[in-house]
This record gives sequence, structure tokens and C-alpha cells, in this order.
Amino acid sequence: MAAETAALARGVAGAEVPVAPAGGTEDGGLGTSVDLVEKAIHAVEQGDGVLLIADLGSSVLTARLLEEAGRVVLADVPFVEGAVAAAVTAGAGAALEQVLAAADEARHFRKLTGP
Repeated sequence: MAAETAALARGVAGAEVPVAPAGGTEDGGLGTSVDLVEKAIHAVEQGDGVLLIADLGSSVLTARLLEEAGRVVLADVPFVEGAVAAAVTAGAGAALEQVLAAADEARHFRKLTGP
């Protein structure tokens, strides 16, 4: 799920936007690896901070361990919609706070209009 969501975010926002998936364990199993998340953080860090978007369970706990105020921020946002919104906003050159706000706005995206 992480790899496909990252591919979608890059597909919408552009291949140059720094996005790195970190789902699963080193052996390809379900779960979360602190090492994989740390590697992903370092892979995308460009000096402006990193937004972590966790899906559920252990990924949230792991992300909380790696949070650093103003540098590595965990977003409480919808996984797919938040990732795409964050990537698009980051690709436009926005600051970390704006990227987080865009991801948070994804919570209110409507798929259907009307009654």
C-alpha cells in the first residue's frame, strides 16, 4: 500500500517531488520497520523538513518515535488523499507547515456533490 500510494503521489505531483515509501518490514512482511522509515526520511530530506503519513497501527507508533519538532512531523491525515495533497503542495515549493495543512485539508475532500 505504501509503495503504490507513493507512486500515485509522484504520478500526480511529478517525479521530482521527494516521496519515499517505508511500509512493511525488511523481509517484505506486514508491519513497520524503524530502519526503513529512517532510511525514507533521509532519502527525502532536503533541509525543509519531512512529513510522515502513517496508515495505522505500528506505523503510527514508529512515526511518533521519529518525530522531531519542525523537522520530522507526523500528519494525522487520510493516507492516500493526504499523501497526494502533501506531494502536490511540496512540489509547488511550499513550506512544511503548508504541506501539512494541505494534507489535513484532504480530510474534507468530497467525492460526490449534492444530496
